[in-house]
Amino acid sequence: MKISTAPSTRRRKGFTLLEMVIVLGIIAMILGGAIFAMRGIGDAAKLKQVEADFKSLESALQMYKLNAGSYPTSQQGLKSLKEKPTSTPVPRRWVQVMSKIPLDPWDSPYNYRFPGRKRVNEFEILSKGPDGMENTPDDLSSQDD
Repeated sequence: MKISTAPSTRRRKGFTLLEMVIVLGIIAMILGGAIFAMRGIGDAAKLKQVEADFKSLESALQMYKLNAGSYPTSQQGLKSLKEKPTSTPVPRRWVQVMSKIPLDPWDSPYNYRFPGRKRVNEFEILSKGPDGMENTPDDLSSQDD
């Protein structure tokens, strides 16, 4: 019995270069679509980080008030949570509340204001937002509802 080795009856093994390129192209399109769909997730995470920082700083300011008797002034700022203020009113009973003041997710320092703009009997913590500039629409405030 004779076995034919003609090209028409031979079985192919493996993939051709063209098939590999097509498969890699499909994978690249799927990954590109997934990356495009997830681009807003980072922004949402940064907004959640700002909310968490506001809560942490609010707690620290409440502890400061319990010890010092009042909130720090705008001039004293958040720095007064880690260093004793030297400007008036200098608190008689001061305790270090934080060892480090966090930066916002865009690596800018948080601003502090007392009294706040919306509720004058409360403090206000501000983030400059993604653009890093003050008094722009993307600014975030602890007094925003």
